[in-house]
Amino acid sequence: MTDPAAVLEALNDDQRRAATYTGGPLLILAGAGTGKTGTLVARAAWLRGQGVQPSRILLLTFTRRAADDMLARAQPADGNAADRIVGGTFHAIAHRVIRAYSEAFALPAEFSVLDPADSADVMDTLRDSHGLVGTDSGRRTPRAATCAEIYSRCVSTSTALADVLRAGYPWCVPFAGQLAALFTDFIGYKRRHGLVDFDDLLLLWRAALADPAAGPALRGLFDAVLVDEYQDVNAVQADIVRLLRPDGAGLTCVGDDAQAIYAFRGADPAHLRALSGTYADLTVIRLSRNYRSRHAVLRLANVIRPQYDGLELALTAERGHGQRPLLVRCHDEATQAREICARVLAEHEAGTRLCEQAVLVRSANHSDLLELELAGRGIPSVKYGGLRFTEAAHVKDFLAAARIVANPADDLAWFRVLRLHEGIGPVLARRVIDTLQIAGPQPFARWPAAEQELPSRLATTVGATVRQLALAADLPSTAERAAAILAALHEPMGARYADAAIRRADLERLADAAAGSPSLHDALVQLALDPPVSASDLAGRPRLDDDYLVISTVHSAKGLEWPVVHLPQLVDGAVPSDMALTTAAGLEEEQRLFYVAVTRARDRLFLYAPLRMHHHRRGADDRHSYAQLTRFLDAAALAHCELIQAAPPRPVLVPAAPLAASVDRDLASLWGTG
Repeated sequence: MTDPAAVLEALNDDQRRAATYTGGPLLILAGAGTGKTGTLVARAAWLRGQGVQPSRILLLTFTRRAADDMLARAQPADGNAADRIVGGTFHAIAHRVIRAYSEAFALPAEFSVLDPADSADVMDTLRDSHGLVGTDSGRRTPRAATCAEIYSRCVSTSTALADVLRAGYPWCVPFAGQLAALFTDFIGYKRRHGLVDFDDLLLLWRAALADPAAGPALRGLFDAVLVDEYQDVNAVQADIVRLLRPDGAGLTCVGDDAQAIYAFRGADPAHLRALSGTYADLTVIRLSRNYRSRHAVLRLANVIRPQYDGLELALTAERGHGQRPLLVRCHDEATQAREICARVLAEHEAGTRLCEQAVLVRSANHSDLLELELAGRGIPSVKYGGLRFTEAAHVKDFLAAARIVANPADDLAWFRVLRLHEGIGPVLARRVIDTLQIAGPQPFARWPAAEQELPSRLATTVGATVRQLALAADLPSTAERAAAILAALHEPMGARYADAAIRRADLERLADAAAGSPSLHDALVQLALDPPVSASDLAGRPRLDDDYLVISTVHSAKGLEWPVVHLPQLVDGAVPSDMALTTAAGLEEEQRLFYVAVTRARDRLFLYAPLRMHHHRRGADDRHSYAQLTRFLDAAALAHCELIQAAPPRPVLVPAAPLAASVDRDLASLWGTG
């Protein structure tokens, strides 16, 4: 850790005032690129220097990497446990509390943590019994993933089911009764099988803090609570912060309501705006000096930025004027793709590496035509914001097997591992699980009886897998357990996947990563709470090309920056998304999302808006509609942009006279005079 005095010396006046604040609750309203991370690190270091015991400082973030970075900068690397700040994501700290008091929560010590995809799988196993399968009802019913989304939205926003359905899922209103019964069944299922989902982690931590017996002790663990990205908290997280610091003493929240873009996770910037009502003595310190973007970019950003009473903020540049953002009005999406490629290559020729440029899209499918154009021109690219590594089928197979070893009562994990074997359908898998009585002690000991449910042709292969998992459960180290799980899946994966060798290589990296954890349970929790995007995240990022263009959704780009940023598809219906236009809150979030996209640019910002939107973008027909420039680029915003028109390439024609003569001859032949 740097000396606190040296850390403070590097701050500007507003940052230093925030870092050394000595009063009651504090909100640091930190605009994009204003050094809020360094300020929060400095505040933690300053608190240490003021005599606050490090282990009594709690730092809450939304990503593990952010927590690790801030903790590494705020404390000595060689300090002992008592000399280290407590920090992590809301979910990670909640897991730590629940793990320490698992018996009080009626959970096994090695309980399984379900990721959102796992929760949807559980819903899928239960919804049939509640009349929520379309083939049975004869009408469209909510799919398992939709059921899981509705459940999580109710929990994370503390909103009644009926209100959530009316606001976001009106076509599901007729199924309100079945959904309520399904959710009750879902909760009971998790309790019976030692399962905890992401929402449960927060709910259980909140319940413990609110409990008259346990709450005071848990609150008394910390003298200072620092919360990063407070605009992204949901209702449960806001309650947790309030319960941790009921009177606001020692509370520091950092955030910017204009950068709140995670409503789909239940986040709501209203919680940040409500801090002044919760804490009457709240002090607000603004950070507005931007160290990221040029003045020309910030002039546009300040016009786009949504402002709210009492939280107004305008960014000022510390890096000079720079070039005005360029708006390219394109003939159509194909022209847009060509224009982006041309400017990417021009910037590259001018000395900007491809990896120093990013194309940020509102939705992942908005880059489809661009990706084809990039491939045709030989421009390497990497896309972020798609399927997570842990959502791949073979990875979920490995994680399910590991969960059986850590928590044999995990019904969902048994179901997946059994169904991995060819010839086992859902009915047979359920019969085997019922015979195992996994909710009781030592289910592995009942395998001989469960094996009798299998046809003889399956008993040998499935039995071999289960027996290897049973052996893995008895091994002492995490590394040995991970290797044994990998060995147990060798045969069934070889039979299931044509590219089994490639998939096994992924799993070997996963097993190596798990081996470094204190326990298999810890490894599984870390993968659930902070999943890698790909196998390369576990062991660097080897690539044939050492330079590549970044394509990312705006949501995935939050917190990042590039010298050059390209923003395509800036038309109403895409930005803002037509899916968000049903409510005023949805439109406000889209404006914040555009503001976040603009403020990712350091030096150059290119904006693209196609005029014609083809109905079939990859089809041969020319059916199209005219698109309206995004409403966020109004007259005030356009005043800070340069504007050019880009037409499709014109065909090369022979001189007009020979063409006209050719037409005249053809017509003359029709009249018989040619």
